Amino acid sequence: MNQKFGVIGLGRFGRSIARKLAAKGAEVMGMDVLQEKVDSVHNDITLAVRLDSTDKRALESQNVNDLDVVVIAIGASFDAMLLTVFLLQELGVKRIIARAQDETQKVILEKMGVTEILNPEEEVGNNMAELLLNPGALMCMQLPDDFEIMEVTAPRKVLGRSLSDIGLREKYNLNLVTLLRKTDDAHHIMGIPDARTLVEKDDLIVLFGKNSDIDRFIDINQ
Repeated sequence: MNQKFGVIGLGRFGRSIARKLAAKGAEVMGMDVLQEKVDSVHNDITLAVRLDSTDKRALESQNVNDLDVVVIAIGASFDAMLLTVFLLQELGVKRIIARAQDETQKVILEKMGVTEILNPEEEVGNNMAELLLNPGALMCMQLPDDFEIMEVTAPRKVLGRSLSDIGLREKYNLNLVTLLRKTDDAHHIMGIPDARTLVEKDDLIVLFGKNSDIDRFIDINQ
């Protein structure tokens, strides 16, 4: 895992994202103004730090500008959320993802130039972690017992190959739900493709299987 992630705000939502990322092997820095929340994830992630994210010097002291992605999961104070967004932008953080609790907050964040906005459900936290770890993933639905359904852009190494040649079930222990093919600037479901179907550029593959097996399929073929 090459990317470095930061999570600011370690309430239930932030903890969910931070722990999921770390469980997948990501390097994660968790930050919160309350020591008890920092302590709650101390043993689960790479680094847990107590700091006030509205203090530019505190952010600079942790080199947050070196992080590839920062998720702002602050829920208690929208003012603190907005100031944190502003400071991260000032520090040149590459990718900022923020939490909005209602439509008004979402509009305000969009006005500030934030294009990736989350709602505060814990399950979305889990799904968002999957999407962050797999940039080719477009949709993820977490299921019990470490299973998931994920929609991914067809990886480079499977393009032009038939489904039988790719061997999703035999080689990766995955089931194909369906393919979506781009026509007229939109993707359309191909129903139930047969084994002779060739995977084309811009196809989307919907997979069902264990989290680890889907990760392995993407890693091997990207």
